[in-house]
Order: sequence, then structure tokens, then C-alpha cells
Amino acid sequence: MSRRIEHSSSYPFPVAEVHAALTGEQYWRDRLAEVGGDGAALDAITPTASGGVTVTMTQAIPEDHLPSIVTKIRPGDLIITRTETWGPLVGGRATGTFAAEVEGAPAQISGNQTLAGENGSSTIDVNGAAEVKIPLVGGKIESAIADEILRLLDREQEFTGAWLAR
Repeated sequence: MSRRIEHSSSYPFPVAEVHAALTGEQYWRDRLAEVGGDGAALDAITPTASGGVTVTMTQAIPEDHLPSIVTKIRPGDLIITRTETWGPLVGGRATGTFAAEVEGAPAQISGNQTLAGENGSSTIDVNGAAEVKIPLVGGKIESAIADEILRLLDREQEFTGAWLAR
């Protein structure tokens, strides 16, 4: 079983401006520096010929920020490799994917994201799932991971809004 992750972020900026940020290297460097946490690293940012991008980054969640159910099964900090993709902006809309894997644990997060806009504003909708393949406690860990992802998405939304407003 998996836990759904759904999040929506709205910005008072045109979709082309938001897309330009999401496909630009400086945005990712700044975002990771601001909300990536200690030891966060931008592993690769690869523009596509069509105007999209693939971004790979590594982040950690310190052990002392994890629920006890997680640390009992997997002690230590969680090292997470994240990948986000964004396609080109076509007709005021761009789609992408996201994925995250936890080093040394049977946990995976993945899903789709959509950027759309109208009347000078934009929205990013994220839909995905967290899945932990551990009998009996997997569901509790999925909920803990999904809650942490939603908090991270909120922080990234705040950063993006401020970054675009500068």
C-alpha cells in the first residue's frame, strides 16, 4: 500500500516566468541552499533540447528529526536522492515528474507535477505517492514520509514565491 501525496502551490506570476525559474540553474542552486538542509547537494542539472530540465539532488533528514518508528528500523540520518523533471512550456502548461529514494531503505516517493497558468498567475500541482515495503509498519512510515514531504513542499513553495518576487 502507499500513501498519497497531493500539494498545490499558487504564485502571482505568469506561467512563463515560473517555468523559466524551474528550468534555470540559479533557481535550483538558490533553492537547495535555502531549504535543502545541511549537506544538501545539487548533483546534476541537465537542460533538454526542448526547453525542459532534469535536476538531481541529494538531501538528508537528520535522525533527530525522524519519528521513532523510522529510527528503530533505520537508525541514522536519512540520505535521500531526489530527481525532478520539467518539460517544455507548451500552450501555457508544462508537466514533469519527481522521484525520491531513501538510501538503504525500501522507501520510494514518485509522482507527477503540472505547471499551468492564467490571468498572470500560476499553479503547480503535485500528485504522487510514498511507498515503504516493510511488513506491519510500512504504512506508518509512509505517513511519516508523506507528512515530511508536504512540509518540504510548503517550504519550497514559500522559497519559490520569494525568489520570483526579488
